[in-house]
Amino acid sequence: MSPLTATNKGTATREMILSRAYAIACRQGVEGLSIGDLATAAGMSKSGVFAHFGSREDLQIAVLDWAAGRFTEVAVRPALTRPRGLARLRGMMQGWFAWVRDNPEGCIMLSAAHEYDARPGVLRDRITDWFMQWHRQLGKAIGLCIDAGELAADTDRDLLAFELFAVTEGLHNARIYLPDRAAELADRALDRLLASYGERPTSTTH
Repeated sequence: MSPLTATNKGTATREMILSRAYAIACRQGVEGLSIGDLATAAGMSKSGVFAHFGSREDLQIAVLDWAAGRFTEVAVRPALTRPRGLARLRGMMQGWFAWVRDNPEGCIMLSAAHEYDARPGVLRDRITDWFMQWHRQLGKAIGLCIDAGELAADTDRDLLAFELFAVTEGLHNARIYLPDRAAELADRALDRLLASYGERPTSTTH
């Protein structure tokens, strides 16, 4: 076996392990991840899993990073192909909404934020960093809407990004107690929120 073949096989195995770990974390929480459960799910020995991750914490961090990468590919990247302005901002939010709706357990990052809210450490820092980056990315998209004249010039970017987070958190929770209406309510809340900031769609957003 050539070194390249061995490297590709190792990468594929790691990807498979992370996929299984992500599924477990969605059901049981990131803190609920155990090497034993993961080894069983992956059809491997515990030592085989440890060969890819030196510790349980390393595994948990890797799962969060894997989830963040998947979120970017599934929810964010398609929106970035839309025209700058409201079309892109709406695409980003619709992608996030779909990420929550299409996962039975909702958004793993929102769930993890609650898990580690009172637990200082590397995992909490990783989750906090992801939220800060996503907040900044939404703020940049909001700024493009302002520049395009599609939102009021005095729009507070941080406040609107905060409110967009709140709507998505509402969807994440409402999928449990209002499963038949959660998606509709989130879409309506987004419409009302953007309208409150003087939304003025251009023909490029249709």
